[in-house]
Amino acid sequence: MTITRRAMLGGTLGLVAGGLTGCATADASGSLISVGFAQTGAESTWRAANTASLRKALSRRNGFELMFIDSQGRQENEIAAVRSFVTRGVDVIVLAPMVEGGWRDVLEEARQAHIPVVLEDRGIDASGSSLYVSRVGDDFRHEGALAAEWVVATSDPATRIVELLGTTGSSAALERSAGFDEVIAGHGFTVLDAQDAGFTRAGGKEVMAAFLQKHGDDIQLLFAQNDDMGLGAIQAIRAAGLEPGHDIRIVTIDGTRDALVELIAGRLNHVVQCNPMLGPQVASVVRAVHSGRPVKREYIATDRVFDTRAAKEVLATWPY
Repeated sequence: MTITRRAMLGGTLGLVAGGLTGCATADASGSLISVGFAQTGAESTWRAANTASLRKALSRRNGFELMFIDSQGRQENEIAAVRSFVTRGVDVIVLAPMVEGGWRDVLEEARQAHIPVVLEDRGIDASGSSLYVSRVGDDFRHEGALAAEWVVATSDPATRIVELLGTTGSSAALERSAGFDEVIAGHGFTVLDAQDAGFTRAGGKEVMAAFLQKHGDDIQLLFAQNDDMGLGAIQAIRAAGLEPGHDIRIVTIDGTRDALVELIAGRLNHVVQCNPMLGPQVASVVRAVHSGRPVKREYIATDRVFDTRAAKEVLATWPY
C-alpha cells in the first residue's frame, strides 16, 4: 500500500457504557450553575447541531447560566475564552478543543482557580490530560475504522483512494486517520493523496478540485472525514463532468441530514454517524462535577452506519 500522508498520531479512546442522570434543576442552594462553554466555531452542519444541543441542555430552564463563546476556528480565541471564564469565576468550564496540543497553561490556570474543566467533542494530548475531569464525545478512531471496513468489504484491492482530512492537529482528524489506516493496511489499496480541507464544505470542494486536476481518472474512491467536506467534493466532481457515487465512490463521517439526502440520491455511498447531540450528557456531567459527585473519565456517544436503506428509514425524523 502506498500512502502519501503527513505523519499522524492518534490515541485509542476507551469505550464507556452508561451515563449520568440528573434532574433539570439548579444546585442544592437553588442557585444557577454558571458554565463557560468555548466552542471551536461553526465550520460545519455537525458543529451547528452540536452547539444547539449544548445550548438547549445548558439553558437557564435546566438550572444553568451559560456563557457561550464561538471561537471562530482559532485556537487563540478559544484560549482567550477559557481565560475569560476563569476571570469571571464560572463554576464549570466546558471546552471543545479545536486541536489536541497547546492547552496545558490555560487549563493549569483553571485548576489553580479551582474551576473544573469538562471536554466536549474532541480530546487533548497527554500534556493536559490531568487538567480536565471528564470528556463527553464520540469514538473517532472507531468511526474511521467503520468507514474503512466498508471500503474493504466493497472495493477491489487495486482501488485508488484520496482523502479529505479534518483540521490538522485535531483529535477527530488524527484518530479517524488512525482508525482508517489500521483497517485498510495490508489490503493492497493505494492512497494517492490526503490533504487538510478544514472540515468545511468550501474546503472539500477546493481540495477535491485540486485532487481531480492532479490525479484525474486515477481516483476511484474518496474518504472524507466529515460530511461537509464530502458534500463540497460532490460539487467538484460534478463540475469535472464525473458522477459522484458512481465514477468516484464516496464514504463520509457525521450523519447529517444533507448527507443522508445525498446517500439516498446515490451521490454518496456510505455514511458513518458521529453523534453531535451531546448536550444532555454534558449537562449531567457538569451537574455532577459541580455537586462533588464522581464522574467517569469518558462518556462515549452511540454511533451507527448508514446505507441507502437505513437513511430512508430515518430521514423523516432525523434531528440534525
